[in-house]
Amino acid sequence: MSKPPATEVANRIEVVPFGDGELAPRLRLAITRLGRRLRRQADLPGVSPTQISALATVERAGPVTLGELAALEGVRPPTITTAIARMEEDGLVVRTVDEQDRRINRVEIAPAGAKLLAKSRSRKNAYLERRLRALPTEDRAVLARAADILEALLEEDPR
Repeated sequence: MSKPPATEVANRIEVVPFGDGELAPRLRLAITRLGRRLRRQADLPGVSPTQISALATVERAGPVTLGELAALEGVRPPTITTAIARMEEDGLVVRTVDEQDRRINRVEIAPAGAKLLAKSRSRKNAYLERRLRALPTEDRAVLARAADILEALLEEDPR
C-alpha cells in the first residue's frame, strides 16, 4: 500500500480528529526511523554512535565532568568513562584536572573532535538534503512548517 504524498497529508490534517490514537505513534516511528537512517549516514570508521553522541554533548555543554556527561547522555558512568578514555587516546577530547578539587576531571572537545563532529553532521545533512531535494516544493514547505512545530514542542518540554 503506497502512502499519499505529504501535500495530500497536509491538506487532510485539519479534518483528522486529534485523539484518534494514530498521530503520536506515526510521528514517533517516523522520527525514530529517520534518526536511525541519519546515524547510519554518519558512520565513521572507529567511532561509535555513543562516542559521537558524547562528543556532541561535550561540544555543547563542555567542559563537563564525567558524571555530568553520563547524566546528560543518560548512561551509566562506566560507559562514559570508557568512551572518553578512547576519545582521549584518539585526540578527540581533552581531559583536565579541576583546580579547586583535583579529584574531578573535566572534559572538553579538542580540535580533532570538532572536525570529526563537523564531518559527521555534514554527511547527515547531505543525505537529508538529497532526500528533500527529491520532494515537490509543496512537500518541502509542509516539512519546514513541521520542523517549526517540532522545535516548539521540544522547547516546551526540555525532558
